[in-house]
Amino acid sequence: MTNKKIKAVILLTALSCVGANAQKLPQLGKSPMQDIINAMTVEEKASMLIGSEMFGPTLEGNPRLSVPGAAGATFPIKRLGIPPTVLADGPAGLRIQPTRENDKKTYYATAFPVGTALASTWNTVLIEEVGKAIGNEVKEYGADVLLAPAINIHRNPLNGRNFEYYSEDPVISGEIAAAYINGVQSNGVGTSIKHFAANSQETNRLSINEHISERAMREIYLRAFEIVVKKSQPWTVMSSYNKINGVYTSASTDLLTTILRDEWGFKGFVMSDWFGGYESFESLGTTSSDVVKQLTAGNDLLMPGTKLQYEKIVAAIKSGALPKEIVDRNIRFILEMVVKSPAFKKYKFSNNPDLKKHAEITRQAATEGMILLKNEGSILPYTKKTSPIAVFGTTSYNFISGGTGSGDVNEAYTVSLMDGLKNAGYQIDVDLKNIYVPYVDDAARKEIARREKEGGILAFPKRMVELEFNKDLLNKAAKSNSLAIITIGRNSGENTDRKIYDDFYLAQDEVKLIHDVAKAFHKEGKKVVVILNIGGAIETNSWKDKVDGILLAWQPGQEGGNSVADVFSGSVNPSGKLTMTFPIDYNNHPSAANWLGTPVENPKDVSYEEGIYVGYRYFNTFGIKPSYEFGYGKSYTDFKFLKVSLSSKTFDKEITVNVTITNTGKVAGKEVVQLYLGAPAVKTDKPESELKGFAKTKLLQPGESQVLNVTLLPKDLSSFVEGQDAWVAEAGTYTIKIGSSSLDVRATETFELTSERIIEKVQNTFKADTDLKVLRSN
Repeated sequence: MTNKKIKAVILLTALSCVGANAQKLPQLGKSPMQDIINAMTVEEKASMLIGSEMFGPTLEGNPRLSVPGAAGATFPIKRLGIPPTVLADGPAGLRIQPTRENDKKTYYATAFPVGTALASTWNTVLIEEVGKAIGNEVKEYGADVLLAPAINIHRNPLNGRNFEYYSEDPVISGEIAAAYINGVQSNGVGTSIKHFAANSQETNRLSINEHISERAMREIYLRAFEIVVKKSQPWTVMSSYNKINGVYTSASTDLLTTILRDEWGFKGFVMSDWFGGYESFESLGTTSSDVVKQLTAGNDLLMPGTKLQYEKIVAAIKSGALPKEIVDRNIRFILEMVVKSPAFKKYKFSNNPDLKKHAEITRQAATEGMILLKNEGSILPYTKKTSPIAVFGTTSYNFISGGTGSGDVNEAYTVSLMDGLKNAGYQIDVDLKNIYVPYVDDAARKEIARREKEGGILAFPKRMVELEFNKDLLNKAAKSNSLAIITIGRNSGENTDRKIYDDFYLAQDEVKLIHDVAKAFHKEGKKVVVILNIGGAIETNSWKDKVDGILLAWQPGQEGGNSVADVFSGSVNPSGKLTMTFPIDYNNHPSAANWLGTPVENPKDVSYEEGIYVGYRYFNTFGIKPSYEFGYGKSYTDFKFLKVSLSSKTFDKEITVNVTITNTGKVAGKEVVQLYLGAPAVKTDKPESELKGFAKTKLLQPGESQVLNVTLLPKDLSSFVEGQDAWVAEAGTYTIKIGSSSLDVRATETFELTSERIIEKVQNTFKADTDLKVLRSN
C-alpha cells in the first residue's frame, strides 16, 4: 500500500470516528434535557446564561441580525441542536427595523394603542384579539419572544413610562395583561412580563433603592404579576432595574424564587432588563459576585450579555462560586422555552403578516379605549359636516400615535387627526391649516434632529410651543366655522420622568390658546372640544369649565385619526373608562411628597410612605375630590343597573354577583360594570373599597338588557397581614358596591363571612432595610 493510500485510509477512519462521535452527541428535543446540559462545556454553559449580544462571546454571526431591530437573542449551540431564539420589543406592537441592507422590501409592524389606552377598554376579549394580532407579527417576522406587556403600577402620574403601563390598580392591570398574553402566546410565541417589580420611576432607574412594605409589595406592586402568572403563564419574566429594600430585583431570591416560582408556580425563565443589576452601564460586571448573586437568585438569563459577564461566569463555575446545580437549573429553564419556540420548530416565517387586518383591530381597540370626559349640551357626537371646523393646536397637525423608547413601533403610516376628520367627511378651516402646517413641519424636523443627537429613542421628547393668534384672526375663525377643536399633546418615554410644570400642568401657551379660542367661539355661540392626545394623567380641573367637550384619545396607534373621528362622529359610542385618577392638583396625589426620592439633586433612596394607598384607594378613603375619578367615562347613551343579586348572602367558597344592565338611551352602546368591595377593618387597616372584578357588556341596542356576572373568590376578601405572613379575610360584613366608576355607585349589597380565614400562608419576604412609616386611615 502506498503512502498516499495509507494517508487516505487514516483520514477516512478519522472522519468516521468524528461522525460516530457527532452522532452520539445528545440533541435538544431528542435527548433528555439533563443529557444536553451535561454535554455542554463550561464555556458553553456560561454563554447560555447571557444573551448573545454585540458584546458577547464570538458567534458564527449574530442571531439578532436575523430580525434587524430586535432587542437580543439567546445563545445557540449548533452541535447540540440548540438554535438562537430572538427577543423583540414591545408593548404597543413589535419593534423591528423596517429597512434592511441590500433589501428593497420594508418590514413594518402595526402600531397599536399604548397601554393606558388598551386598559381603558376594560374589554379582555378585545385585548386578547390585539394580542393575537401582535403575536402573529412576532411569529411571521421571525421573532420568538415579545418583551411585553409592561404592567407596573402608576404610583405617580409623572412616571415617564406610565403610557406603557395599564393602571394604578393591580386587578385591571392583571386581567388586561393576562388577556394580552393569552392572545400573543396563542401563536406559539412567548411573552415577557415586565418590569418585575415596582419599576415606578425612570429617574436613576438603574440604582434607585425603593423602601416598600411587604404589604404594599404584595397587595399593590406584585398582585398584577400574580394574576398574570396564574392566568396566562408567560414564557418569561423580565426583572427590573431598581432595588427593593436594598436588594436589586435581579438578585432578589425573595422575588424571583420564593414568590415567583415557589408561591405562584411560574414555569418559565427570568431575564434581566438590559444591563440590569448595576449602578451604571459602566460598572457592569465589575465583580464576579454580581453575576453569581443574580444567577443564584433565579435570574436565569443576563441580558443583553457582555464579554466581562461571560468571563466572570466561567471563572465562578470553575471555582465553585457558582454551583453546578444552579447553573444547570437556570439553563434548563431557558432550554424549556427554546424547545417551544418557532426557531426550534424551524418555522418558516413569511415576513408578510396581514397588516391590513391588524390595522382594523388597532382602530377598534383605540376607539373603544377613548374616554369621553365632558360632553356639555351633548355637543358630541358632532354630525354637522356642511360647514368647516376650526382645528387648533400643534398636535392636531402632528398627532402622536405612541410613546418613545422601547415602547415605540416602526409603523408604515400614522393616520393624522386631519386625515381622520377628512376621511369621515368633515371640512377643515383651510386658513388655519395653512398657518399650522409649515410651522409644525419645521418644528418636527428640528425635534427629530435634536433627539437623534441627544440619545435617539431614549431622548425625551419635547413639546411644540403653541402658536399665538390675534383677536381678529380668532374672531374671523369663530364666525366662519361651526366648531373649534383644540388638541393638547403629551409624549414621554423611558429613561426620563415627566415634569410637573409644562407637562402635568398645561404650559402657559396652552392655557392661553384654550382661553382665547373658547372666548372667541363662545361669543359667537359656537362650541369648543378639546382632544387629549396623551399617554397619562394631566391636570384638567383648572381649564375644563372653559370648554364644552373633552375627548381623551390617548396615544391611539397608527389608526389614531380614524379612531378619533369614529367617536367624534358618533359612528362608535365611547365606552372607555379611566384606569387611573385624574387629580385636581398634583400635590393631592399620595406619592407627591416623596416622588423620586432623596437627595433631590441625585436620588438614591425613595420611601413608599403611602403604603397601600395608591391612586383611588387614597382619594376615596381620605375623601380627596379628584377632577375625574378612577373608572370614570361618559357615553352618548344612558344605562341603568336594574337588578343586582348574590348567589349567597354568606360566603363559603365563592360568591357570584349578577347585574342586569339596560340601555335606556337612544343609541347603541357598551357599559362597564365595576365591582368594588369594602371589607371589615377591625384587625387590619383597609381602603374604603377596592376593585375586585369587572365585566363589559356587548353592544346594547336601545332598550336592550344583558346580565353580567362577577365572581368573588376567597383571596378577593383578604388583605396581607405582615405579622402573620398570610392573606387573611376578617370575619364580618362585606359590602359590594356596583358602579359605573369608583364614585358613581349604582347599587350595594352585603354578605357575611362568619369566621376569620387564613386564605394563604406565605414566606416572610422583603426584609426592611430602613424604618418605614406608612400611611394609615385610622
